[in-house]
Amino acid sequence: MAGTGKSTISRTVACELADKGKLAASFFFSRGRGDISHAGMFFTTIATQLAKHLPELEPLISKAIDDHSDISKRILREQWQLLIYKPLENVRTQSKQIVVVIDALDECEGKDDMKLILQLLAQAKNLQTIRLRVFVTSRPETPILLGFQKMLGGTHQDFVLHDIPPPTINHDISVFFQQKLSVVKAEHGLSTPWPDEPTIQLLVERAAGLFIYAATTYRFIQDSVDPKAQLNVILSGEYTSAESLTGSLDDMYTKLLQYSVIGDRRPREHTALLKRFRQVVGSIVVIFDVMTTENLANLLCLPSGEVKTALDSLRSVLNIPKNESQPVRIFHPSFRDFLLDQQRCDDRFWVDEKERHIDLFRHCLELMSKRLQQDICDIRDPGVLITEISKDMIQSVITADLRYACRYWVYHFQQGNSVEEDNRILQFLRQHLLHWLEVLTLVGEVSEGVLMIASLEKILKVSSNLHFSKLLFLIGKGKIE
Repeated sequence: MAGTGKSTISRTVACELADKGKLAASFFFSRGRGDISHAGMFFTTIATQLAKHLPELEPLISKAIDDHSDISKRILREQWQLLIYKPLENVRTQSKQIVVVIDALDECEGKDDMKLILQLLAQAKNLQTIRLRVFVTSRPETPILLGFQKMLGGTHQDFVLHDIPPPTINHDISVFFQQKLSVVKAEHGLSTPWPDEPTIQLLVERAAGLFIYAATTYRFIQDSVDPKAQLNVILSGEYTSAESLTGSLDDMYTKLLQYSVIGDRRPREHTALLKRFRQVVGSIVVIFDVMTTENLANLLCLPSGEVKTALDSLRSVLNIPKNESQPVRIFHPSFRDFLLDQQRCDDRFWVDEKERHIDLFRHCLELMSKRLQQDICDIRDPGVLITEISKDMIQSVITADLRYACRYWVYHFQQGNSVEEDNRILQFLRQHLLHWLEVLTLVGEVSEGVLMIASLEKILKVSSNLHFSKLLFLIGKGKIE
């Protein structure tokens, strides 16, 4: 399935299947949101849900875990075979059909993983007793299209949202605008006919079949003391039929940002406003996990109030919860795609992805250099077990921003692809290698530390004749200052 609105459809399907008792498992990918942004925990999560749905599977999956204690670290193909396919193949039960829902597969980081997941799931057609059906939603990304093309005929059926007759889509968008804007009208006590039918039709035309256009426009209008003025902002200026599939969406996002970020401020203020926008919002669109406003401010070394101010006018594209302990999220990935694409986005708002990653990498190192120290939780007992340390105490010392920096600084360095950071990294490792590994151990991420060191060994140009792993060993032993 492809097209805007896929997530809404997948959740509707999941609810209907759950009501009928057929939903066995689901996984909703979301780029930049930690464990659900990649395939690392995909099959283990599906296996856990299958075991709960089919009690007959639980002993088979448990045995696979007992026999292969490192299953969570194995390659995806082995996880699929050991945790899912073989248990389903060997389970003794009456013939039954179950369904797995996978939402936004295109949001999975790793093109090869997208194709591999589809390739492995296609093997389910060989199961005899259990008839496993998989409902997948995705935008038509190349890796996914290639994955489906390699399947044998009859293995899958396509349903493309863009193939729905335009009159049907336009009717639904028209109903959406009429209902939502009538609520806005009532809330603001508007007595005049607003919006009139020609305006509704103009909005439908501008939407060009994209529900995300309609939803974002509604939020922009609704989040205002003067909804009429907001609507005029969206409809202002010259507009011709979009030359690309995203033309109308790009036009709407540009107008929204022009109004929300710059507005009627004096030209001499624009440079600072745009710089802060790219720094704050640009960081949100490239970070590997969601963060609260306060944690983001700590990571970027900015006053919390300044970050809140930069975000507050963008509630139509950012989900900013009233509860400040909840993270800020992007409403729809199309906004991220727009900001990162220089061909689509106005140069004033364009976010240079590599530049953002390098900036975040430097902020991560700066934060860790300030906060990391030996025995960071003041335990004073080198032999204590992790299970004996209070989780609340760990979380109070290793805050979310520090944990993020320790977990992702290497990956920001990789994505930034900078060749001028070797000395900065070596200086950090000389001072804080063991402190960093201690934090990863305390938060249960030490295995990721091993992977990050392996990644550094491959990409770091060390100005030394020493092998990188030996260099780390000597740093850890205090042999190199």
